[in-house]
Amino acid sequence: MNLTLVRAMSEKEKPQVVILCGGFGLRLRRETEFRPKPLVKIGPHPILYHIMKIYSHYGYNRFILCLGYKGEMIKEYFLNYDLMDHDFLYNTKTRNKKIFSEEKVESWEILFADTGLATPTGGRVKKIEKYIEEDNFLLTYGDGLANIDINDLYEFHLKMDKIGTLTAIHPMSPFGIIQVNEGEVRSFKEKPQLEGLINGGFFVFKKDFFDVLKMNSVLEETPLRYLSRTDQLSAYELKGFWMCMDTFKDTTRLNEMWEVGNTPWIIWE
Repeated sequence: MNLTLVRAMSEKEKPQVVILCGGFGLRLRRETEFRPKPLVKIGPHPILYHIMKIYSHYGYNRFILCLGYKGEMIKEYFLNYDLMDHDFLYNTKTRNKKIFSEEKVESWEILFADTGLATPTGGRVKKIEKYIEEDNFLLTYGDGLANIDINDLYEFHLKMDKIGTLTAIHPMSPFGIIQVNEGEVRSFKEKPQLEGLINGGFFVFKKDFFDVLKMNSVLEETPLRYLSRTDQLSAYELKGFWMCMDTFKDTTRLNEMWEVGNTPWIIWE
């Protein structure tokens, strides 16, 4: 494919986006005891909404949600999407509803796939193989945010011509770093960026990847290691914002960022 054509592709021509939504979210138990992790809110919307908006901003509007733990709640959220996120008037006799919203209504096509309660991440992806329609598909986790250019990521994947592409990010230190010289503090950096790169999700894969997956596969282990070992995994380096909502502290921080308007992942406004 001519890479210059990627940004001109229609929404129907752009590949599907698979989102892993089935985990138990044990490190976020205070929230996930009552709802699946992708429905934990940042501001007025679940984190899953924020993730989907990132892709939608670049014209990727066909989603496959790999459901598991409390997956029925994710179905209910989208089936009642207008009512859940907006004020509305309801007539109990006629059952007519009037939605009050000045927001643009998203045109998302969402396939809800039950991938099992305790299926590992690679197994969840394997289970949706039959729903993938193009030669490539995008994949991400249901708990990570970034100011990533999805078109640029997809173009990079096509240029590298590997089976898989992951987004590599520079992690932030959870602690402040001080520099000391002869007992005196010379500098202090609040949670600086660390050296090295880690897997930040936001993948692109060729359909050939399904040949590597098994129902008991953990995505981040044998499948990705195999691609790396066989020179079939490329890394798209993201130098911008990235954050994973892994703990209650992360949830609190993201909501504090929302409250003060410091939301670098919101690229659609």
